[in-house]
Amino acid sequence: MQAKHNSKSELARYFLRLGFLGFGGPVALVGQMERELVNDKKWLTKEQMRESIAICQSLPGPLAIQVGIYVAWLRCGFWGAWIGGWCFILPNFIIVAALGALYVYLGDLQPVTAIFYGVSPAVIALILHSCYRLAKLGMEDWLQWAIAVVCLVVTVVLQAEVALLFIGAGIVGILYYGNIFKRSSTAMQIVVIPAAAPAVTPVVTGSTLGKLLLFFLKAGSLTFGSGLVIVPFLEQGLVQQYGWLNEREFLVAVAIGMISPGPVVITATFVGYLVAGFWGSLVSTVGIFLPSFLLVLIAAPLLARHRENPNVQGFVKGAYAAAIGTILGACILLGKIAIGDWLTIAIALVSLAVLFRWKVSNPMLVAATAIVGLVAYPWLQPAWVMIK
Repeated sequence: MQAKHNSKSELARYFLRLGFLGFGGPVALVGQMERELVNDKKWLTKEQMRESIAICQSLPGPLAIQVGIYVAWLRCGFWGAWIGGWCFILPNFIIVAALGALYVYLGDLQPVTAIFYGVSPAVIALILHSCYRLAKLGMEDWLQWAIAVVCLVVTVVLQAEVALLFIGAGIVGILYYGNIFKRSSTAMQIVVIPAAAPAVTPVVTGSTLGKLLLFFLKAGSLTFGSGLVIVPFLEQGLVQQYGWLNEREFLVAVAIGMISPGPVVITATFVGYLVAGFWGSLVSTVGIFLPSFLLVLIAAPLLARHRENPNVQGFVKGAYAAAIGTILGACILLGKIAIGDWLTIAIALVSLAVLFRWKVSNPMLVAATAIVGLVAYPWLQPAWVMIK
């Protein structure tokens, strides 16, 4: 018993440290876990780690958090998964909630506006670069690119419900890649889990906190392939449907999610604070991450046994392609907000070139563009105010 307790304590310490220091997005975080847990700590074999990544890539949810939860489950069982996962999330929650409080009290100051004038176009470049890396990892043939193009057009033109795009793309994937006439019932249940997840949500109360919880539970069920997939869904719900944020505040929230350690979906914490203070940030954080725990602990063990089923693989391929299309569509919509004059065009293009040419960390790039904004904004303020 004592050894098990020590193992859970060590698990908690590891994921707390990773949560504080883990920058670079899902690919970088998963790579760091693989190096440290396989090579250094010897908690897992290389085969176990690779299988963990493959299983979590097949589920909706932020990849890095889900791999962390799954690894913690392998290491310390059910309660280890909850301990490791929330320890991974806690540092991000503290940092982003604090940034939310600062923004609420200082957001109207000119230096803050100037910082995000410079940072916003860099965020567009960061999203595009991350989308390129995701496309290299998972886009394999013409059908996936056709699905991505359709989802891009729908996202830009109609700004349709993202859930329908993912479900439709998954069904197309099953029909094309799968073997729908020779399937096991268990495998089909696994395929249906991601599609049904958005509907499995509690009854909404009239309160803002209840609406926040429901909204982010649904959002947490739709982040296929990367936390960036949440961006078009959040833009539609937060800006257009509920009107909780304006477009400029939404871009700030995305920027905070990308420059803070941990997964991009920690944007939910910042949004929650802007909408309803500390309790809003807490409810939003629980809502965005709870589906990941449930999917990993309930669906992942089943998926581990049936991951090779062609229907499961077909759904994942279709949904992954939809993710790429919706991310690109979101870039176009957000780019109209972030890029409005010659300098923001230059910042976006230079940032994109730097990301493709050198391995620059997100915080370093954001810091550099923030300085550009602080220096340039006072000179361009009249023109920028007109654009806004």
